[in-house]
Amino acid sequence: MSDPRATIEDVLNFTAIDFETANNSPASACSVGLVKVRGGRVVERASWFIRPPAGHDAFLEWNTRIHGIVESDVTHAKTWEQQYPDLVAFAEGDVLVAHNARFDMGVIAGGCAATGIDIAEHHSMCSLAVARKTYTLDSYRLPVAATAAGFSGFQHHDAAADAEACAAIVVHAAGFHGVPTVEALGAVTRVTINPVRARVEKPKTTTPQPRLSRRPMVFSD
Repeated sequence: MSDPRATIEDVLNFTAIDFETANNSPASACSVGLVKVRGGRVVERASWFIRPPAGHDAFLEWNTRIHGIVESDVTHAKTWEQQYPDLVAFAEGDVLVAHNARFDMGVIAGGCAATGIDIAEHHSMCSLAVARKTYTLDSYRLPVAATAAGFSGFQHHDAAADAEACAAIVVHAAGFHGVPTVEALGAVTRVTINPVRARVEKPKTTTPQPRLSRRPMVFSD
């Protein structure tokens, strides 16, 4: 079988993104992975720890069990408001692609709301939804969908690795459907590219720790 990427012009451009969180608050991002795709090929990668804002910085055992990050890992990391401009600059206005994009875009909106900073203009596409319209699988979790796209053996729930797996799904799916852009991929799979909305709630003047449910946050990837 020919490589699906061979049919892609130099216009398949997007940024794949993945967050890990300290707890079930969408403002509790503790790491991010970013992968920039130009012409259907990965051209740049970045990842870093994030120190969650006060009131959202408790590390739940369940979350740590999933991604392996503990509080001491982020003690000296920059905060969300310090790092968000770097995220925006890396993406360069690209469509942000994530596996279960609702979760990851919620993290962006939650981080900005909790720290009182303006959210930039973002649009997102969900690679989970794309995978469901592209492959016939028993599961569409990230490792399974990525394997279908020819990308396997990565460290799941490492933000950098997950972002690259997400990118691989979208590149492969674009080739599979014979389309050259994420917009065309969205059209052929009927997966909407959505604007990322700011959260309505304003940051509180006091920042008590949230009541953290011991129920695990649902990760669809």
